[in-house]
Amino acid sequence: MGQSWFDLLFAHWPLPVAALRAVVPEPIPIDTYDGSAWIGITPFEIVGAHPRAVPPVPWLSRFPELNVRTYTTIAGRPGIWFFSLDAGRAAAALAARLTYRLPYRHARMAITRSAPRIEYRSRALGARAVLRVSYEPAGPATTARDGTLEHFLTERYCLYIVDRRGRVRRADIHHAPWPLQPARAEFAENTMTAPLGLRLPGGQPLLHYAARQDVLVWPSKTVETDPRQSP
Repeated sequence: MGQSWFDLLFAHWPLPVAALRAVVPEPIPIDTYDGSAWIGITPFEIVGAHPRAVPPVPWLSRFPELNVRTYTTIAGRPGIWFFSLDAGRAAAALAARLTYRLPYRHARMAITRSAPRIEYRSRALGARAVLRVSYEPAGPATTARDGTLEHFLTERYCLYIVDRRGRVRRADIHHAPWPLQPARAEFAENTMTAPLGLRLPGGQPLLHYAARQDVLVWPSKTVETDPRQSP
C-alpha cells in the first residue's frame, strides 16, 4: 500500500515500563530509552492511500488519522506497537482492520490549517478517546542522529500485530528518514490513553513535526519470537 502523510505531530511522554506492560500483549517486548518506556500520540493526514497497482480513489484516499503507539524490537527489528488507530473515513478503518488486523476505529475528525498552525480535532466513536490540539513547526528540519532519543522514537520501519492465534506478525514500512522539526503544541483536550487506563505525566511532552512523508507499507508476515525477550 502506498500513501503520503502530511502535517504529522509526534507527541511523546515517558512512562514506567510496568504501566505499559499491563496493556501490551506478553509476546511484545517493550523498548526503553534511559530506563523509560515511551508512548506516542501522532495526529496527521493521509493523502493518496491506495493498494499496489490501484490508483487512489479521491473520496476514499484522503482522511485524518490519529495513532497511539509504543515501541518494540523483535528478532532484531525495531518497530511500532499500536494501541489504537483512529481514521476519519469509516471505509478506510474497516479495510485496514480486515487487511492488517490493526485496531482501527472510526472517529469524527477535522483538520483546519492557518499556516503554519494546524488545528486538529478527533473524537473516536464508541470510545473515550478525544484529542483537541493546535500545533506548528518551530525550527528547521533535520534527520535524527543514530543513538539519540529522536532516532529511537521515530526511525522505525515496521509495525507489529498479534493475530487471533497469538502469533506475532510484522509489516515492513519503507520511507526516507524523517525530516523532523521542533514543534509547539497546545492540548485543549487529550483523553487518547483513557481507554487504556493510562494517565499521562504532567508537563509538556517531547514534540516534533514533519511536513510530509511518502510511505510504502508491505503485507504482514509471521515472525519468530524469542520467549526470553524482556521486559
